[in-house]
Amino acid sequence: MTARAPADGEEAAWHLAVDQGQCIGSGMCVALVPDRFAMPGNTARVLPGAADNSPDATLLDAADSCPVLAITVTDRTTGRTIGPRPA
Repeated sequence: MTARAPADGEEAAWHLAVDQGQCIGSGMCVALVPDRFAMPGNTARVLPGAADNSPDATLLDAADSCPVLAITVTDRTTGRTIGPRPA
């Protein structure tokens, strides 16, 4: 898939998701980005209203740091998965 640049007036946006079936509750995401993730129980969750974000390398760091790769960062403009990044 070829990525496209945002159109005039369109802001780039990323979408965060945590796979609840895969998350083991390590808490790495909460430690790295506490304003986007929480751990209300045994697994991490994206905070309400925090799933859609402006591009931020810290979000990719959180996805990369997840020991089971349960966090996905998607470019909402292109639909391309951009995190976790390849090792």
